[in-house]
Amino acid sequence: MKALSKKFSSLTTLLALVILMIVITIINPNFLTTNNLLNLLLQVTANGFIAFGMTFVILTSGIDLSVGAILALSSAVSAGFIAQGMPIPLAVLCAILIGAFLGAVNGALVAYGKLAPFIVTLATQMVYRGATLVFTNGNPITKHLDSYFLAYIGQGYLLGIPFPVILMILVFIILWIVLHKTAFGKSVYALGGNEKAAYISGVKLNKVKIAIYTLSGAMSAISGLIITSRLSSATPQAGSGYEMYAIAAVVLGGTSLMGGKGRMFGTMIGVLIIGVLNNGLNIIGVSAFWQQVIQGIVILIAVLIDVIRSKRSK
Repeated sequence: MKALSKKFSSLTTLLALVILMIVITIINPNFLTTNNLLNLLLQVTANGFIAFGMTFVILTSGIDLSVGAILALSSAVSAGFIAQGMPIPLAVLCAILIGAFLGAVNGALVAYGKLAPFIVTLATQMVYRGATLVFTNGNPITKHLDSYFLAYIGQGYLLGIPFPVILMILVFIILWIVLHKTAFGKSVYALGGNEKAAYISGVKLNKVKIAIYTLSGAMSAISGLIITSRLSSATPQAGSGYEMYAIAAVVLGGTSLMGGKGRMFGTMIGVLIIGVLNNGLNIIGVSAFWQQVIQGIVILIAVLIDVIRSKRSK
């Protein structure tokens, strides 16, 4: 019954995506052009990576509000390294390691400090964002960020498909396997389902918590690299509000904020729903002010849907 319920939830989310695409296409047929669809997929990559990491966090009944700030700080520091002459491949690796480290700090505070994830990541969001402003002095970093290697990460094409889209799909497949086919993935579900029972069954709770926040940080850093590549600039305000889009995508995809329930496939569909909505509103010509109102309503609906799901499962 649980397996059928999960499949039904995924199919419902997929159906919602299809209906949304049909409605937007009826209003403006240009939505289904090849160029627009490729552009749409490129647009969702930044949110996609963050949402993939956020899925693991939320499955353990946690939350990570610092992802946008981690994105900004890791990008700014790596851009600073590049400006000082560091080889770009090494700077790219440093960005991911910095993101992973900042995520690990969150995880350690949650695991060993026994602090609520909401409070921890709200505080570190402010710390990381402030550190970014201090490091950049409030100014964007652009020096040497127009190199071919860095530009290819966010702007390159492979076989006619944007490279970030290919990278997102590869990461999705890897994380799908990790979550659904490995012992670590089972530990994530166990921790979110019942922490005490997971501890009794031998799950290393602290290690799992640190690992998932580390993953979330690394995914945020990858997202930051793509944004920096596309803009040829690392700005201190990059990633602002991205945590809400990621959380909305995860919850729309069927992952419960209470933890223990959700799937990577659902998150991918949730990411696409957010992307299709944003792209569709632009094509239709909806004012940017009204777009923000609509996006807020969608996030609220996503949370309400999660509450209804949780009540029905009891």
